[in-house]
Amino acid sequence: MTTKPIVLILCTGNSCRSHIAEGILRAAAGDLIEVASAGSKPAGYVHPKSIEVMREIGIDISSHHSKHLEEFLSRPVDTVITVCGNADQACPMFPGQMRRFHWGFSDPAHAVGTDEEVLGEFRRVRDQIRLVFEAYAAGLRQGQCLVK
Repeated sequence: MTTKPIVLILCTGNSCRSHIAEGILRAAAGDLIEVASAGSKPAGYVHPKSIEVMREIGIDISSHHSKHLEEFLSRPVDTVITVCGNADQACPMFPGQMRRFHWGFSDPAHAVGTDEEVLGEFRRVRDQIRLVFEAYAAGLRQGQCLVK
């Protein structure tokens, strides 16, 4: 039995962007790859607004939990994708790591304003992440992004 290559998505807090990206990439290419997310300084929770905006597009991340990147140091991670600058700077090499990408997105957890304005920022970031990660998944499907 062959195992699927692991794609690990990293962010500092592992509460917003990395979980959004994990949910989107798993929905788009979970049959080809194993998708996980972690943080260099995990917040200990998944932001409720991340769960809410993902539910709006039919992806349930309510069972996700915040994890430290050290949980993956003993696993054969094929590809690491950082989605914030701090995680990019703190990212170690993982056993078996073949590729590393950095696609930075602003942190919607820092949004201020009314509840609807903050939710709008979560949606905006979700939509940006969706464009990038669905394009990455399409590349995987076409064999343009190498995986084992």
